[in-house]
Order: sequence, then structure tokens, then C-alpha cells
Amino acid sequence: MKYIDLHCDALTQEGVLQATAENLRRGGCLMQCFAAFIDVRKCLPAGRFARATSLCEKFGEMCGREGYHPVRNFSDIREGSINALLTVEEGGAIEGSLEKLEALYACGVRMMTLTWNFENELGAPGGKGGGLTLFGQACVERMKALGMIVDVSHGSDRLAEDVAALMGHTPFVASHSNAREVFAHPRNLGDGEIRRIADNGGVIGLNFFADFLSTDKSAAGQRQALLAHAEHILKVGGEDILAIGSDFDGIPENPYLKNPADMPRFAEELQKKFGARGAEKICAGNALRVFAEVLP
Repeated sequence: MKYIDLHCDALTQEGVLQATAENLRRGGCLMQCFAAFIDVRKCLPAGRFARATSLCEKFGEMCGREGYHPVRNFSDIREGSINALLTVEEGGAIEGSLEKLEALYACGVRMMTLTWNFENELGAPGGKGGGLTLFGQACVERMKALGMIVDVSHGSDRLAEDVAALMGHTPFVASHSNAREVFAHPRNLGDGEIRRIADNGGVIGLNFFADFLSTDKSAAGQRQALLAHAEHILKVGGEDILAIGSDFDGIPENPYLKNPADMPRFAEELQKKFGARGAEKICAGNALRVFAEVLP
């Protein structure tokens, strides 16, 4: 079964990677989203945009080297290829400038995570009380107009609420997040956030980070936890809400799903739990619908 992964950090990691071309092929990947992650702890405020543009160039080089097919529009998605979509993780990359947002769009960025683990010009991260700033509201509205997917993973509950109010009937996503009711972690989504994303026709990418899933770090415990998070998100948000957002290369190796080559095994578990149609929607169908609606 082919799958789409809404988030990995292979673009910004060095050394041995989880999301390699070989592992993606073995796993049956239809599309991998590669995040240009801007680590604000290591980057001066005036250097965030330069770092983002350099990663855009690195993405192009990676696609050529690894044989990935870069995607900017929905019509670019090609069967039989590993399609690659460029995203940005950390809205501080645009340094409070809509012109720089548009420049990243021109470079091929088609999704942006508004916040990471710290407050920025756009809004507040999870665990904080704030939502979108005035600039954050303007940024979301411009992203909507451009056809760039708004991503609320890492964001606060209020931020997701503010985004939902601005998006109307346009889908937005949480590219790599799980359910707080299943495991109480600030990075996981509350039921209110799940419903808001579902009401807008968006999707939530199931995150494979063991620390967000369960205290049981065994392979069996992680398998059970992944299915429990999936079941809860579907219960709250409906059958169109769930997708995959592994966070490969941004997380330590999960003992159950070590890298993309293990995805067929997980797809089989999803099929047993939710049926063939349900598994197909989780693995690829729901994400494809959002891409079709949002990307130009």
C-alpha cells in the first residue's frame, strides 16, 4: 500500500538517516514531505531566512542526487516515483516579512509549520496560552491566498483556534501530532483541536516519536500506542482526518517503526484495525485530498 508522509527532517540531518531513498522505496512511499527546519537556538534572528533559502537549494540538490520527483502543484504528483514536497518547520524563517514568505513560496515551499518550540513573530507554541499575533494572522491569510498549506503542529491550542477562524472552508493540517487524550503531552492535540482541523477538512499526521505516544517504549507497546492514537483521532475527527507524519530523522529510532522500510508492516496493522478503505485513506487518500484542495 502506497503512503504519504507529511513530515520528516532528513533534509537537515547529517550522518545515517532513517528516510533514505532506499528505505522510502522499500516502504512504498508515494510522497515524502521534507522539512527545512530552522533551529532558532542555533540561528541568529537575522539569519533565519538565509538558512531557509540555503535549505531550499539543498532540497533541489537532494532531489537530483536521490532521484526524488519534486512537487509544487497537485498535478506534479507522479505515480511510480518518490515524490518530494518541500516544507518549512518554524515560521520564524520569514523574519516577520510577508515578502520573505512569498520568496520561500517561489522557491517551492508548499507547507509551513507556524511555530516550533518557542514563541515567534507568528504566535505561541504548545503549552503556552497565546495564539496568533497580528502578523501571524496576516501570514495565515497570505498562505491561504498563495496555496501554501498551514501547519499547526507545535502550536498552542489557541493558535489552532485562531487559524481555524481565518481559514474558512480551506483545509489546514497538523503535520506530525498525536492525541492528548491518549497520552498527556503538550505536543499532542486536544480534542478541540482535532475537531477544528476536521471541520475545516484538514488532516493530522500520526507522529512516530515514542515520547509522544506512551510510557511503554517496547516495540509491542509502541505498536499498541500508535493504534490507540489513530483510533482516538478517527473517533473524534472522522474517517477523513488521519494521515501519516512520521517525524523520521527528527526523532530517535522508534522500536516498532525504525524507518520508512517498516511502513508496509504498519499499513497491514492499520488494515486489520480499520479495514482496507480506512487504511488507504490514512496512508495516502486523506493527504491527497488536502493537496488537491490547497495546492495550486
